[in-house]
Amino acid sequence: MRKMLFAAVLAAAATVGVAFAGDIKSGPQTGDTVPGPFHPLNVNGESAGKKACLYCKNGDNPVAVVFARSADCPQTVKLLKKLEELTAKNEKAEMGSYAVYLSDDDKLADKLASVAKKEGLKHLVLSVDNPAGPEKYKIAKDADVTVLLYTERKVKANYSFKKGEIKDGDIDAIAKDVSKIVPAK
Repeated sequence: MRKMLFAAVLAAAATVGVAFAGDIKSGPQTGDTVPGPFHPLNVNGESAGKKACLYCKNGDNPVAVVFARSADCPQTVKLLKKLEELTAKNEKAEMGSYAVYLSDDDKLADKLASVAKKEGLKHLVLSVDNPAGPEKYKIAKDADVTVLLYTERKVKANYSFKKGEIKDGDIDAIAKDVSKIVPAK
């Protein structure tokens, strides 16, 4: 009986640990309306080298947006590559995707241009905004990565991670949740 109780307590602790891993509130939450326009510096895409509104460009279409702070995080690049693939796959649904790096590093745009070229990012637009991010989006200071999946300007999924927390399983979960924003086939 004690062994069963101990096993149950361990299982509950493990479940709670998983539930709170990455437990940080950042950005508009599921069910919220996306706050609206902002104009980051676009690094690649049709407005490369200019400040342009990616929110505006995508309109009511399905969108995956990543707000990131660390340009050198391999897991974030892995996430971006996955979103690039899903955006290409859902081109008929007019899915858009973009990443906004929150930084005041003057050399970041050049670094990101190299990432876009190396990783073959043609659908996902990389951009740079101020370290706080767009004010109305309320990106948490301790969130290294915030992912929003939205359509018709309503958030269908929100993921937020502190530095070093995003794992392969999280990327898989985000990829799976893209089904929440693209029409069923």
